[in-house]
Amino acid sequence: MNSVYQINKGINQSIEFKGLKAQYIWYLGGGVVCLMILFAILYIVGVPSLICVGIIGAVGGFLVFKIYRMSNQYGEYGMMKAFAKKQIPKFINVKSREVFIKI
Repeated sequence: MNSVYQINKGINQSIEFKGLKAQYIWYLGGGVVCLMILFAILYIVGVPSLICVGIIGAVGGFLVFKIYRMSNQYGEYGMMKAFAKKQIPKFINVKSREVFIKI
């Protein structure tokens, strides 16, 4: 039996899939790819496979938890706005009056 997943909520709405909004879907996908690479590296180095699976499971669970938390906390554009707000200086220091005189 095939499963059908609804990913679009409407026209001009961002994609939402299983509670993840917009860019968080890509973050989760990138995290899964990084976990697969980490598993391959651990396995090649010689770490036993059960320990590799345990490490990947724990890190993967933490990754999913954090991404869902960020998706719920910030929403579609909130995290980008929070990063942009941190870039705005709190104070502007002007050491001379020339800036205002030339206006």
